[in-house]
Amino acid sequence: MRIRVPVAVIAVTLVMVIGWWAPVVLAQAPSGTTKFDQTVVDPQAAIKAAAAAFKAAQAVKDFAPSKTAWGDPDISGYYLVATYTPLQRPDRLKEKAFFTEEEAIAELKRVIEQDAKVNPKDVHYDWKEYGMDGWQSPIRPNMRTSLIVEPENGRLPPLTPEAQKRRADRAAAARARSFEVGVKTVQSFYTRCIMGNAGGAPLVRGGNPDPASSVGSEAGVTAEIQITQSPGYAVIITESNYDARIIPLDRRPHLPQGVRTWLGDSRGHWERNTLVVETTNFNDKNPGANYQGSTENMKMTERFTLINPGTIKYEYTIEDPHTWTRPWSAEALIPRIPPGLFEFACHEQNYGLMNVVKGAQVREKEWIEKGLPIGQPGGAGAQ
Repeated sequence: MRIRVPVAVIAVTLVMVIGWWAPVVLAQAPSGTTKFDQTVVDPQAAIKAAAAAFKAAQAVKDFAPSKTAWGDPDISGYYLVATYTPLQRPDRLKEKAFFTEEEAIAELKRVIEQDAKVNPKDVHYDWKEYGMDGWQSPIRPNMRTSLIVEPENGRLPPLTPEAQKRRADRAAAARARSFEVGVKTVQSFYTRCIMGNAGGAPLVRGGNPDPASSVGSEAGVTAEIQITQSPGYAVIITESNYDARIIPLDRRPHLPQGVRTWLGDSRGHWERNTLVVETTNFNDKNPGANYQGSTENMKMTERFTLINPGTIKYEYTIEDPHTWTRPWSAEALIPRIPPGLFEFACHEQNYGLMNVVKGAQVREKEWIEKGLPIGQPGGAGAQ
């Protein structure tokens, strides 16, 4: 279900490759003579192209985006929200908030080479297939060593005692449960492909985990969005499950506190050339999970600013006094990409998932017949 841009869709005789700056369609060729975009099959070519795009995409001083027919700044288009930058600053970087340009390119090279160990032309059971890895998209280096910019140490604030207990209780419940027994045990609606991006999470959440650090991070499975605008509204559509956030821009109040949704209730307004979106009214239903284990009281404030014709500066602040001891903020640059949100194919014909569940149910029945406990050491569901 992981689809990146560029995405290569392989049929019998047709290969379509979305390039770094424009779509490229490779025509049918005789067997054995098909050519592939080097940035999709060669990590070193991808690194070179990413570095070139990074150097070319600088902020334009006093940049003014074009206007829509009704006078709003026009930020509509398709964007890539993939990143290799971790949410939190890795331990090895200590208090280093920024890379130099050379260091940023070297860091991207390091993580791409780490992520590209699987031959992308081989077919695998999981998402490690042709055209579906992060480095095969027009991803760029980042001068920042973490997405988090506040607190200054680049790390999440401490959890409140309430949040610590909540996480401990959930971990204890997970240890006592067999995850494989049935679909009802699957952790979240995101895993079930009912929702995308695990609910109302920010668009950029962090790159792949860094084995050189004790700080984990979470990457989006699919990483394309579309922003559309109309008089009085903006809509953000994510490729992941095609979730759509419809954002009124007329400063109407939020919904009553008793009305809560999976994606929250978004309200937006313009501050000069910046679209500011405040989202509240999340819910706390299981098996859904709010961002980073937050509660339904989380408030997310996002800011979208077009800093040059091809790049949005994306900033967000997360507040939840029931989870963290203070608010925290992050930012990232998201590049414009060629048009098209590709199909979000999730569990369709995923026989492996069905077989895992069926097999676990058979195993559970066998262990129950033997009188062994479920979810305990030596019992059904034991790891």
